[in-house]
Amino acid sequence: MNNLDQFVEYATDQLMQTVEIERELFDEYGVKRGLRNKDGSGVLVGLTKISSVVGYKKEGGRIVPADGELYYRGISIQDLVKGILKEERHGFPEVIYLLLFGRLPNEKELESFKDYMKPLISLPPGLNETTILQFPSPSVMNKLQRVILVLYAFDDHPDDLSITNVVRQCLSLIAKFPLIIAYSYQSMRHGLYGDSLFVHPPHPDLCCAENFLHMLRSDSKYSELESDLLDLTLMLHADHGGGNNSTFTTRVVTSSHTDTYSAIAAAVGSLKGPLHGAANRSVIDMVNNIKDNVKDWNDEDEISVYLQKILAKKAHDRTGLIYGMGHAVYTKSDPRAVVLKQKAKELASEKGRSDEYQLYLNIEKLTPGIFQKIKGSNKVISPNVDFYSGFVYDLLNFPPEIYTPLFAMARVVGWSAHRIEELINGKRIIRPAYGALLSTQPYLPLDDRK
Repeated sequence: MNNLDQFVEYATDQLMQTVEIERELFDEYGVKRGLRNKDGSGVLVGLTKISSVVGYKKEGGRIVPADGELYYRGISIQDLVKGILKEERHGFPEVIYLLLFGRLPNEKELESFKDYMKPLISLPPGLNETTILQFPSPSVMNKLQRVILVLYAFDDHPDDLSITNVVRQCLSLIAKFPLIIAYSYQSMRHGLYGDSLFVHPPHPDLCCAENFLHMLRSDSKYSELESDLLDLTLMLHADHGGGNNSTFTTRVVTSSHTDTYSAIAAAVGSLKGPLHGAANRSVIDMVNNIKDNVKDWNDEDEISVYLQKILAKKAHDRTGLIYGMGHAVYTKSDPRAVVLKQKAKELASEKGRSDEYQLYLNIEKLTPGIFQKIKGSNKVISPNVDFYSGFVYDLLNFPPEIYTPLFAMARVVGWSAHRIEELINGKRIIRPAYGALLSTQPYLPLDDRK
């Protein structure tokens, strides 16, 4: 350890002693940490007409667990998905239209919308060769942020906050996300790991899911099942209310009247966090660790013992978290997880991995009781969408490095809708208060300091 490292460790130790705040003080001052009420519900900070997340009921001032519901512009996500699948087509384009423009398009409007989006897929000339390929990043999300910010320089009206212009910017970013993510992954694999480099131009006649698979893979091959399931996950992840961390980040940054590129890049930074969008990869890592340490995946007692070790911070990553279990809003069920759970079962059976699917079921079944035993909590715990989405991606042979970027590829639609709504209705910069725990002290001359 050099002298600089020793200084940083010393200064950091001093910092921790200075700034750490006793947990009891948050209750004493009535602070709602994480913008959560004491019952775990979110603090109401805004209103929206975009989507609705229903995870519980309130009876007599108490939260009562209920089956989760998610609505896009008032339409149940389960009804929306069921209807589109029944009509045997990819539905992500009309979900984009629904969330941004407030209603489902008719056939003519949908075709016009698809035609409008086709030329927006490509990047400006030279951007891939410089910004993406020249500087590979070990994180596709990091690269996605940087490319978004560079696109500001190619916009003739980047700071124009008229709604028409912001809609134009948002649609352009939504169209470009699949290409940026695919090329950023190729840049990483080639630049950092020595894989062969290939760059497939987007095909204007392919939908978002098909284009992404075409650009991601060296042979451009994909099955109908793969494109169907990717389209399904894009629909499920497109929005989730205004209170999730990345969407609220979009709202906060937008309220300062910054540009679209800065607001969306900030949202990507939020989604990159392991407590938000990166949770599905954390689920895969956790399950792989369980597979390495549990001999019989059907032995509930053996699985239970190891889950207790994880929750007690004695196994896996020592965080005490069982990833994919529990949600900030949903109590009895996450409607997105319900849809993906069934798809995971079908795909696992087809791929000959039903024993692994059974392990997921056992983790889902055992976690609530273990949580109650160790934490002494009666809170209802159910799997969230991340619990099964990572498994579905794994079954589809998607590399883990793009799990969270796939989330971003869908959620940029919701971020865009909320940015537009905030610009129309917010009219005020978001600025909550922080209580200051400071005692005044005199300034000491340098020679008098110990």
